[in-house]
Amino acid sequence: MLQLPCPWCGPRDETEFLNGGDAGKHRPANPDQLTDQEWCDYLYVPANTKGWLAERWWHVAGCQRWIIIERNTLTHEVRAAGPGA
Repeated sequence: MLQLPCPWCGPRDETEFLNGGDAGKHRPANPDQLTDQEWCDYLYVPANTKGWLAERWWHVAGCQRWIIIERNTLTHEVRAAGPGA
C-alpha cells in the first residue's frame, strides 16, 4: 500500500485518497473544435507514463484537500508532495 504525504495531515495510507489522474493533463482550449475521436482520447486514454508522473490526489477521508504528488509508476516511490488545485 502506498503512503501518501499529505502536507496538512502527514503520511496517510492511499485508501484515504481518491486518484484524480495526471496533474499535467489540461482541458483543450477549444473543445468545440475537437473531433469525436480527439474528445474521446482526451477523456478516456491516459498517457500511460513509465517513470515519474505528477498526479492529483483528493484526501477524501482526511482534510478534503487536493494534493499533487510525484510518483514513479514503475516502483510506486513517492518523491514530492504539495498543495493541488
